[in-house]
Amino acid sequence: MTTKTNVMRILDKAKIAYKSHDYEKTDAVAGLEVARVLNQDPNRVFKTLVTVGKSKKHYVFLVPVAEELNLKKAAECVGEKSVEMIKLKELFPLTGYVHGGCSPIGMKKPFQTVIHKTAENFETIFFSAGKIGCQVEVGLEDLKKVLSFDIADIV
Repeated sequence: MTTKTNVMRILDKAKIAYKSHDYEKTDAVAGLEVARVLNQDPNRVFKTLVTVGKSKKHYVFLVPVAEELNLKKAAECVGEKSVEMIKLKELFPLTGYVHGGCSPIGMKKPFQTVIHKTAENFETIFFSAGKIGCQVEVGLEDLKKVLSFDIADIV
C-alpha cells in the first residue's frame, strides 16, 4: 500500500470510495504505458491536461490516455477563442503537481475542468493520484462530490 497522497486524503475526507493502484515507476510516464502496466482498458485510464486560454485563464481537461485533446473543441466548450497546453515548467508552480503525476483533484486552486464524454461509458475511471506510480479509480458520481466538472466531446 502506498502512502496516502493528497488526492486520497481529499477523497477520504469526502467519504468517497476509491481504489488506489500502484505501479512500478517506469521510464514511461505516458498514459498508454500506465494503462498497460495496470492491465486496464486505455479508454478507461485518463490523463490530466492543463491548458491556458486566450483570456489567460487556466483549464483542466481529462481525456483517455490513447486520445489527444482537440484544442479547438476544448476552447469551444469553455467559451474561449483558443486554448493551448501550458509550458511544462509552469505545471508545478500552477498546480503543485509534476508531469506524469498531475491529478484534477487537489490542485493549488480549482480550475474549470472538463472530462471527455466517454468517461460516462464506465462505472469507474482511472487518473493520477497526484504522484507518478499511483492512480486512483473513482466513479463519476462520486467525483462530483470533490470536483466540479463538465462532460464534453473534447478529442
